[in-house]
Amino acid sequence: MSGPDRTGRLIWIGPSLATLAVVLTGIDHAQPWRDELATWSAASRSPGDLVRLAGTIDAATSPYYLFMHAWVAVFGDSVTALRLPAALAMAATAGLTAFLGQRLLGARAGLLAGLLLAVLPGTSRYGQEARPYALATFLAVLATLLLVEATARPRWTRWAGYAVAVAALGLTHLVALTLLAAHAVAVLATRRTGPPNRPLRWALTLLPTVLLLTPLVLLAREQRSRQLGWVDAVRPDDLAALAGGVAQSGVVGGVLVGLAALGAARLGRRALLPGLAVLLPVLLLFAAGLVVPLWVPRYLVFVVPFACLLAGAALATVPLPPALAVVALAGLLGLPDQAALRRTHEWPRSATVDYRGAARIVADGQRPGDAVVYSPRQSWLFLDLGLAYHLGNRRPRDVLVTQGQARRGDLWAAECTRPAECLAGAERVWLVVAGRRDDPLATVTGAKGDALRASYTVERVWPRPGLTVALLTR
Repeated sequence: MSGPDRTGRLIWIGPSLATLAVVLTGIDHAQPWRDELATWSAASRSPGDLVRLAGTIDAATSPYYLFMHAWVAVFGDSVTALRLPAALAMAATAGLTAFLGQRLLGARAGLLAGLLLAVLPGTSRYGQEARPYALATFLAVLATLLLVEATARPRWTRWAGYAVAVAALGLTHLVALTLLAAHAVAVLATRRTGPPNRPLRWALTLLPTVLLLTPLVLLAREQRSRQLGWVDAVRPDDLAALAGGVAQSGVVGGVLVGLAALGAARLGRRALLPGLAVLLPVLLLFAAGLVVPLWVPRYLVFVVPFACLLAGAALATVPLPPALAVVALAGLLGLPDQAALRRTHEWPRSATVDYRGAARIVADGQRPGDAVVYSPRQSWLFLDLGLAYHLGNRRPRDVLVTQGQARRGDLWAAECTRPAECLAGAERVWLVVAGRRDDPLATVTGAKGDALRASYTVERVWPRPGLTVALLTR
């Protein structure tokens, strides 16, 4: 093997292995949080039930759910199994980032960019989450690399590969398609040095992708109010907080932004593609968030590798040992956040919900014939999914359910409209309510609360982070 080939291989192997080692460390320590419980619930359904779910809510995420359905069928639904696709995707992203950096900015810049990505707390956070953000980040870098290759050495196979990568990116995360704005500007900027019809060729290449994704975009748009009803209107200071949000550390996010700014100043025109790959998606999502509630920082995780490319270019201006020392320093500054995210994936972390602890209480104390009731039921906390994941077939009878999530085609089950009748015959009821409550029975509203208070008394209460478990006896 020639020297350049060996160097090129080391460029991507080092960051990939470093990232894999980081994200696999403690991958199963934090219990699945509510978004991951939604993934588990969807992945556990049949393809037909997934189609029904896509027609009701979460259409934009349905291709990822279908992939996870196949994954779970082969590898199971343990915490590690659910998160492993994200871990592998993040490791591959670091390698591709290094390779793209070598292609655009030089070998040293690429290597440092990949290693910097490996030590960011955000890389661990989204590389240890059963959600599509790590896969979208991988596909964003892959599509950009394929675009660079296609514009440098145009062949129909390269353009076809680029089109497939963009289609996969859209199927994984629709918001990540804002990256195409940066690609468009980069293609237009190469007209002077390449064929004049290159922008037209780029647009025609994406035409099949547009046709493929249009139905998904329209369906997701119809579901926006239900899917994103919890999102607040965007504010100017949200831009300032973005770096800390995607890096999962305010300090490390600030270091990354500072290094990226230095790298962009050093690179000049060569900063065009990575720089726009960061700025345009951020600005487009921010502008959209002024019109409709859409601003969620984790939706922009896919821009982080491009910021690392700019930072790598800044670090490449100094000898390798001090540059590596800066990368190590960034890793050290992020250690408290690395440790915290392995305890909980909730954000803010003070909002932790201890589903596992609640499930253990029920498992240790339940008897045959026990029932379970949740309040509130129609909540993004997914109290029922949390206990169902940890208890499996050992959970008490969900006495108020009249139509389960899968059959209903939703993330929430439908409950009995006459709870007093549905509770008849249940001598003991496990009540699981949101928040830490001294009197959990008093917090249950509506007919369900009236029926419980009329027939049961509280025997014992177990407060847990984010929820309370109570045993009710008739």
